[in-house]
Amino acid sequence: MTVTIGRRELLAALGGAAATWPLVARAQQTAMPVIGFLHGGSAEAFQGFTSAFRQGLKQTGFSEGQNLAIEFRWADGHYDRLSGLARDLIGRQPTVIVAAGGDNSARAAIAATTTIPIVFVAGSDPSKSGLVRSLNKPGGNATGVSIFSTEVVRKQLDLLHELMPEATVIGMFVNPNNPNADIQIRAAQEAALARGVGLDVVNVGDDRDFNPAFARLLEQRIGAVVVGADPIFFTKRYQLVGLAARHGLPMMHFQREFVVGGGLMSYGTDVASVYRQAGIYAGSILKGKKPDDLPVLLPAKFELAINLQAAKALGREFPPTLLALADEVIE
Repeated sequence: MTVTIGRRELLAALGGAAATWPLVARAQQTAMPVIGFLHGGSAEAFQGFTSAFRQGLKQTGFSEGQNLAIEFRWADGHYDRLSGLARDLIGRQPTVIVAAGGDNSARAAIAATTTIPIVFVAGSDPSKSGLVRSLNKPGGNATGVSIFSTEVVRKQLDLLHELMPEATVIGMFVNPNNPNADIQIRAAQEAALARGVGLDVVNVGDDRDFNPAFARLLEQRIGAVVVGADPIFFTKRYQLVGLAARHGLPMMHFQREFVVGGGLMSYGTDVASVYRQAGIYAGSILKGKKPDDLPVLLPAKFELAINLQAAKALGREFPPTLLALADEVIE
């Protein structure tokens, strides 16, 4: 049987189809995967690392705005906001959550969902801190990369003491709101004991504590300072470096960006490469990998950066042994 459609009916049918085309196109646009990005620091301070994260995504074939959307949530150093920000991200129904800026972000994301895959950038050994079951087989819905900042405190104190052998007491800034603070303190205490020097731990929860912290160090005649790894110190690194220079206090930092910004010395991993790897892992999950298929990665190398100009301003000279060890020397 042949069905005949009149001209009016045909135009009406085509008009109806045309009316649905924008809806179909819109649905295709909104079908792109969403990454929820949770961070304990600030967008401005960590801009370079989010660029590295996007580079990692691009290596796996994903570009923001083309075939991927990213929803950013920043705690700006207020770690008590992370749980709420994590829940807010889950409401956006992301395909993957990236939790960066320390263990606080990772813990908030893991507590908020047991089903959405999570890629973290942690500061500790994730198998020891309980973020994963093991490094090779993470288990659960989370995997990621560690900066391993808690594990290098001993070396940081050793290097600082080599520059300042006359220092009988070394200060240490830690953020008491960081779950890894106790681990960092114990590592520094062990290194100080081995070196035969005292350790004065100063709690610094935000930048309002900077001036009182320096006043305490000066009052106690502290010879040098190690800065514990924490997003708040990185976010306020220029303020911290400036105060150290003003008060003439040699300071060891945990990332080279401090030294590039005028700080004396740093020892730690290449954090940009860690964020790039987090992007690669997030892209791999978007392509179908499960977190348990991706082992937690640890840094392959730690780097010493020193600033000769900062040393000269302090009236110090780096000994040849430290110069020979340095991976980057800023003049």
